Amino acid sequence: MGRHGSIEGWHVRTILCSLLTAFIVFMAPGAARAEVSASGFELVYTLPVETTLEQPDLRQAKDVWKEMIAGAKKRVDLCEFYITPGETLDPVLAELEAAAKRGVKIRFLAEKIFAKNSAEGFEKLKAIPNLELRVIDFNAVKKDGIVHAKYFIVDDREAYVGSQNFDWRSLKHIHEMGLRISKGRIIRDMAATFETDWANQARVAAGKKPKVSRTVRPSAQHTKRAYLVASPWAYNPPGVGDSEAELVRLIDSAQKEVLVQVLDYAPLTRAKRFYPPVDNALRSAAARGVTVRLMVSNWNAEHPAIDHLKSLSLVPGVEIKMVTLPLAAEGYIPFARVIHSKYMVLDNGALWLGTSNWTGGYLDNSRNLEVVVKDEALAGKAAAIHRQLWDSAYAEKLDVAKEYPKPKK
Repeated sequence: MGRHGSIEGWHVRTILCSLLTAFIVFMAPGAARAEVSASGFELVYTLPVETTLEQPDLRQAKDVWKEMIAGAKKRVDLCEFYITPGETLDPVLAELEAAAKRGVKIRFLAEKIFAKNSAEGFEKLKAIPNLELRVIDFNAVKKDGIVHAKYFIVDDREAYVGSQNFDWRSLKHIHEMGLRISKGRIIRDMAATFETDWANQARVAAGKKPKVSRTVRPSAQHTKRAYLVASPWAYNPPGVGDSEAELVRLIDSAQKEVLVQVLDYAPLTRAKRFYPPVDNALRSAAARGVTVRLMVSNWNAEHPAIDHLKSLSLVPGVEIKMVTLPLAAEGYIPFARVIHSKYMVLDNGALWLGTSNWTGGYLDNSRNLEVVVKDEALAGKAAAIHRQLWDSAYAEKLDVAKEYPKPKK
């Protein structure tokens, strides 16, 4: 008994020391950056100003983006849904220009469907030396698809992916989350995905057919601690699994709890056809006793999406809240003051974070990227962010008897 007690004591002391070390690293100044070097990832946040949703131990995307670009030596590749310059994005654009002037090659890939909205931004990009802008019609690559991804890669040594669009509002007035990545294999997979779309843009622009990368749906590298998945799977490079299939597999693997925050949720395509994979997985998880807590934005309060949300909320074990952020002091800002983060926490041990809304057309037809990291500290912090918003005055339990007003976007 004495020897067994001694071994137990050693384990307790070891665990306590590890926890204390983690706490000191986590709470110390510059802790977030220390986490990057320790685990390959830094959770990055955007606080909607004039809310009570501060996360003092997380750095803001507007600062991280500038730092990453300022450190570029050879190349920066950006893939963005669109670009809207403004007060918080202009300093990032200034860093891009400074990088270009010191010889850094910049490639910027954007989606054609929003080209009109990006007109001012495109002009600013075209004025930057050493920058090549390409606009891809992704519908010509995959029918009903768009480039909805938001990510960039610096010198093939670090990368960023998250919910933030290249939009000043995303850096000030919207609830957003992303990951700064220094994990080599994931960066290589992101770079290969960028090269695939960059090359297909040239093919489509020349009137040629896009090059298909896969003819069989690829499995994710889910035995690894961290990995990248993307959609649509037919245009994923080797090593990159399918977002839709992996999301369903992860939900199916949940044992206790699934926490989700997304802008929009509906088992529907943009053409309002039924899209069941994710909805079926959530219902199945609840049926086997898993607690499902789904948080959506008030933009989800439109028919028929709201009707499907109400239906899902009636399943025992499923809880749904809708979040409405207050107007800014300056008044109404179009396409702002909303929660836009897109992540899931499984059993407090794994984090799924990416660029896709959870409706049809995103995880199947459109270019989106997601990163999965099995890390308790990272997942725990994301869960804490979910809990903060869930318990806030901005979140309201979905009422199946309520007729919600049409949101003003």
